[in-house]
Amino acid sequence: MSLRARLLLTLGVTLMLLWSLAAAWLMRDLEEQFVATLDQRLAQSARMVSGLMAQLPEEAWLQADQRALSIPPIEGLACQVHSPRGEILARTHTDLENILRVGERGHSYREADGVTWRVFVYERDGLTITTADRMDERNRLLRDVIKVAVVPFLVALLGSLVALWFGVVRGLAPLDRLRESLAQRHPDALEAVAVSGVPSEIRPLVDSLNGLLARLNAAFIREQRFTNDAAHELRTPLTATRTHLQVAQRVEGPAAKAAMVHAEQGVVRLSRTLDQLLLLARVEGRVDFEAGEPCRLREVFTLALQDADPTGKADVELLDNLPEWELAVPRELAITALRNLIENALRHGVSARPLVLGVDTVPAGVQPPTSVTFRVRDHGTGVEAEALGQLTGRFWRTSKHQGSGLGLAIVAAIVERFGGGLQFVRPDDGGLEARLTLPVKRRQEVWHPQAGSVLQGMQNNDESDAK
Repeated sequence: MSLRARLLLTLGVTLMLLWSLAAAWLMRDLEEQFVATLDQRLAQSARMVSGLMAQLPEEAWLQADQRALSIPPIEGLACQVHSPRGEILARTHTDLENILRVGERGHSYREADGVTWRVFVYERDGLTITTADRMDERNRLLRDVIKVAVVPFLVALLGSLVALWFGVVRGLAPLDRLRESLAQRHPDALEAVAVSGVPSEIRPLVDSLNGLLARLNAAFIREQRFTNDAAHELRTPLTATRTHLQVAQRVEGPAAKAAMVHAEQGVVRLSRTLDQLLLLARVEGRVDFEAGEPCRLREVFTLALQDADPTGKADVELLDNLPEWELAVPRELAITALRNLIENALRHGVSARPLVLGVDTVPAGVQPPTSVTFRVRDHGTGVEAEALGQLTGRFWRTSKHQGSGLGLAIVAAIVERFGGGLQFVRPDDGGLEARLTLPVKRRQEVWHPQAGSVLQGMQNNDESDAK
């Protein structure tokens, strides 16, 4: 059932029920008041006749001894006066002796010839006055009164139902306009729905719809950008790999072997670019990452360094102790972000000087802090000041080093999704320092002062296992 039909049915039935109950109550009260008024008129007529009889001259009484006085009749009303001895002194109808006979005082019902009468008996100064009303006359008069009273009720009820119909239709008109606007939209149209003239009750619905359209638009943009990036960045390694394979098929000996080596390098580069593109698409989208394992700061440091330098030959200097705090970031993404910064520093740094790693807390001195900042500094040639803002751009590369150009873009996407921060600073003595800020979980962690030796110890264990 539609909302309009439901509103009309609910409000209409409720309105009719309330009007019907009010009309029934008023009709009942009207009938009681009508009967009471006519009974009062009947009693008042008897009292009036009693007063008139008391004022009659003696000649009238002498004449009454011979025959009853005739009182002019009133339509629907009969009257008769009896003496103390039961003689009829005056009457309006000669054929209603059974109806107007003397009986118990007060109101009562009497019937004669199939006609019911309402009778009132009154006694004063020895005289008994009996007045009577025809019930059919009363009922006809009551029906006329009820008819006059019911017609305005019916008109008001019909008018209320019509006003209700117009009100509901007019009130739901914005929903109809919204439905028509959405039905006429092109499938590719994802711009926001206009909110001008929309009632305040529907504004949250339109705002939620606009939010959904904005998210869909962003998702389509990411999908299109991913497609464009993949088509652009994968074309070159695919072409190079195909070329090297064709060369290997045509030549023999060392040249064929060298071509196969170059083809394998192209496949590795292609695989790495694909992995980074897919990870970037997941981070920028709304895909949930598994958070089954806790993301501890020391483990993130250790695993990120192992991924960036599997051989363990890089010269790395750790400046700070590493506490047992847990980051409010999925473990996989925290390791990926720090690993990309370390790889970038190793690629662009000077091998003669160590790579410097450090940790700062925000705010300083508070345990646990709200966030931690990883510092990764190299001593390479650095970048120009105007190029600092381009480091996190997609596929941005320096002229000297060739890579996928997605590592720092992935780091920027991770910190944006989880409320972190990424900053690049040019130290005075050269090189480049990257500062990665990630939030820390509010739960208190245990501090280990000797944690600074964990990194070196794990590296030594790895070397021992390798031997």
